[in-house]
Parts: sequence; C-alpha cells; structure tokens
Amino acid sequence: MLQKVTAVPGPKSSSMLERKNKYVARGISNATPVFVVEAKGALIKDVDGNEFIDFYGGIGTLNAGHCPEPVVAAIKSQADKLLHTCFMVTMYENYVDLAEKLASLCPVKGEAKKVMFANSGAEAVENAVKIARFYAKKPGIISFECAFHGRTLMTMSLTSKVKPYKFGFGPFAPEVYKVPSAYCYRCYFNSTYPECGLHCLENFARFFAAEVPPENIAALIIEPVQGEGGFIVPPPEFLPGLQKLCEKHGIVFIVDEVQTGFARTGKMFAVEHWGVQPDLMTVAKSIASGLPLSGVIGRAEVMDAPDPGHIGGTYGGNPISCAAALATIDYMQEQKLADRAARIGEMALGRLRAMQEKYPLIGDVRGLGAMVAMELVKDRKTKEPAKEEAGRIIQECYKRGLIIIGAGIFSNVVRMLMPLTITDEQLDLGFSILEEVVAEVAG
Repeated sequence: MLQKVTAVPGPKSSSMLERKNKYVARGISNATPVFVVEAKGALIKDVDGNEFIDFYGGIGTLNAGHCPEPVVAAIKSQADKLLHTCFMVTMYENYVDLAEKLASLCPVKGEAKKVMFANSGAEAVENAVKIARFYAKKPGIISFECAFHGRTLMTMSLTSKVKPYKFGFGPFAPEVYKVPSAYCYRCYFNSTYPECGLHCLENFARFFAAEVPPENIAALIIEPVQGEGGFIVPPPEFLPGLQKLCEKHGIVFIVDEVQTGFARTGKMFAVEHWGVQPDLMTVAKSIASGLPLSGVIGRAEVMDAPDPGHIGGTYGGNPISCAAALATIDYMQEQKLADRAARIGEMALGRLRAMQEKYPLIGDVRGLGAMVAMELVKDRKTKEPAKEEAGRIIQECYKRGLIIIGAGIFSNVVRMLMPLTITDEQLDLGFSILEEVVAEVAG
C-alpha cells in the first residue's frame, strides 16, 4: 500500500524547482512539481518521501516497469566491460544480437529484414524518411492530422499539433503533406462509422488529384494508434487500406511504433492487431527500459538502399543500451507482458466506461490494450473540448498520489500508460483516485 501523500510539492521538491527554474531552459516543461529519487515497478518515490502510482510510465518508455531487475543486472554487467566505441568504427556483438532479435520479431513485410539503431524516436523517424526517400528517389512524405513524430525539423514538419510543438519554429521541411486521420469521434468529414464507408481512405483519390500526384510521394508514415494526438484507435479497415494504397502506388509504408511498440497494446507491436506489414517500422521508448535507444527495422531491399556512411550516428546502438534492450525484450516475453497489457486494458476501459455513464464531462473513452484514454468535453452534443478540466484532473491526481498526463490536439484528453508490471491493487487504487478527482471536477 502507498503511504499517505503529504503536500506536493514538498519542501525538497520546492527547493529543487527553484533551482530548475534558475538553471534549466524555460522550454523544458514539467507536468508535475515532483522530483523523483527512486522508482520500482509502478511506484515512484519523490525526494520528500511521497509515493505515487505511475499512470504515465515515462510517457510510454517503461512498459517493463521501473528498474526491472534483469535489465538493471544486464546494464551493470555491460558497464563493467564496455561503455562506448562507436559501432561505425569498431563493432561489438550485442548490436548485431539486437538487430537479429528485432528482425525476427517485427512484422515487417518480406523475409529478409535489416535494422539500424539511433538514440531517440525522432532520430528513428528522421532516418526512416531518409531511407525511404533514397530508396524511392522521390521527395514527398504523407503524414496525418493528430500525428506526433518528434521535435526535430523533419519530425516537427510531420507532426500535426501546432502548440506547443511547432508554433514559432518555422519554416518547416518541404514536401510534407497532411491528410485527415481516422479520428472517428471528431470525424473530419462529419460522418459516422461504419456508415461512412471510410471517407478518410476515399479522400486519397481527391488528394492525389488536388494536392500532389502519387508519383511524387516517397513514403506515408502513421502511428497505428496516434499517441500525443489523443490515443486515436483507427477502424479495422483503415491501416490495411493504407497498406493497399501504398502498394498500389509504390509508396513506402512507414509505421511509427515508438509509443505503441513493445507489448503496450496487447501485442508486441500494434500493427499485429490489423495484420499489417509495413515496409519500415520505427521503434524507441520501451525498447530499453528507459535507456536512450531507437531503431528502424525494414525490408532489406529498402534498408540497403543508402550507401555506407549515409545513415548512422556516434551514439546509435550504444552497447549499454543494446544490453538493456536485449534484457528488456527477454523480460517482456518471459513475463508475458503483452497478455498483461490486454488484461490491464480490459479493466481500465471498464472503469472508464462506467465513469463515462456517470459524468457527462467524459465524451469518449477509447484505447487498445493498456494504451487507454478519455476525452473530456464541456458538452457532449457540441463536443467543445474541456481543456481546463483536463488540466485540473491531472493536477488534482498528482496531489493525491497518482501521476497521469494529458494528450490530444485540443489538450482535452487524459491518457494512461501505466507500466505493465503494475499490480491489480495499484491499478484499482489509481482508478479510484482518478474517479474521485473526475467527480470533483465534473461538479
């Protein structure tokens, strides 16, 4: 059980917050005034001794929980032997071991698959775009409304949410085109699924006639469940429809599994729910239990298009991060965390839907596996976003011992990414805190 949470922030966190504001760039935000001293499983302890249930998991980076013992042991063992060389000069075996493991695990199209490693999700996306363009010998990239792919120049260009990610940072990379996503709760075409016939797919015929011909498009990139955009789960036909579209026009199909990958949705990778096989897949976040590592996995023909030296980076596939990733994947498989994610999702969606029946503030509840969210509205008919209420819920939750975060292009979504190692007792208590706060905010 958790100890009682006292004032948040406590005196030590308050002091550290003053130092943070003095020395850390203002653009680095903090959703809570909490300074963590240690964490284990799904529990976080701050410098003042407060304990919190974690419902955000390092924004989807800690699917295997905080400090899983086999991963920590692998990190310590590797640190005793080798910290860094740069794989592009002198190589080491666990880079190849991890590439082999991911090639066997990832549902990428074709028999022959190859892998490259970088450090962050944004770097993985940047490299996927580079590889796709070099392979296709075409410039155009299609991304989707409500997308989030990173904060670098290219990934900002691919991202859809303007504030805070893009505002004031232009001009952006050229030859990037946005199309409507399958956001059924707020359909771009004011239609209703399934009667709509998926206008979001039908729209491509008009798009290719009015905006850019498919002959100019190198790649299409999409998150199978849009993360920062509000945990938008597409209809069953959408992703397979996109794959067919790409195959028809010779477009490289890139799936961004940075947040959805590694057991989060009830499968090792989210695309497995739809039987989709992309040409390229980007991974990061939970691949290494919090250590910086990302990758691009793809069809060998596509991955081998760039010449030696065209892709890579000094730190990409660092030996400690590779050791952590190998241990993390083994741990996920041994503990059957994908199955656990499915059970967490059932419980979470059940609790959220029961809350939705009681509180009109909750306009929509959605999710896949343990990637769940509720969208808040001031009025269910107009669907006016309840941004302020979402912010209040997040604040009141951490004051009571639950850390949870927001999402959505209108900042009115409360999302949950709890570690998959969370206990049933912690999960139940977390939702009890959440409901108590929702009831208070809903009035």
